[in-house]
Amino acid sequence: MQAKFYYQDKNAPKPNKPNHIGVTAILINDGKILFEKRSDCARWSLIGGGLNINETLQECFAREVFEETGLEVQAPENFAIYDDPSRIVEYPDGNVLRIITAVFVKDIDIDEKALRLSRESIELRFFSFDEIKTLHIIHTHRHIVEDFLGEKIHT
Repeated sequence: MQAKFYYQDKNAPKPNKPNHIGVTAILINDGKILFEKRSDCARWSLIGGGLNINETLQECFAREVFEETGLEVQAPENFAIYDDPSRIVEYPDGNVLRIITAVFVKDIDIDEKALRLSRESIELRFFSFDEIKTLHIIHTHRHIVEDFLGEKIHT
């Protein structure tokens, strides 16, 4: 079984755990946005993850970016908070979570070869805005990407 992501889907399962708070990073390098192909579903997503109880959202951003890419990135710009109750993730272990996400944006200047995969990713790659429109992006990130780009993407 793979992880399943739901957004505004009346058929989404009901959460069976407390709300999950996390961060998502929109990392821009040379006009392209970094995406990871997730190992739990083989679909594309932005970089991000869950907030630990003893850290700030900014600290979570820096930790998650480092854990998932090997990059040390600080001082991102706030983009938005996504708290729609229909943002649901169902994991293979049976946990079903409503996710609340703080999204940050950061321009970076790196060589793509500097990226390091984590166990959560099978690929890391920067995509142009036009290329993003063809990606199979997880449902809980697609609307974030659409808001950032200012247009709908149909994948």
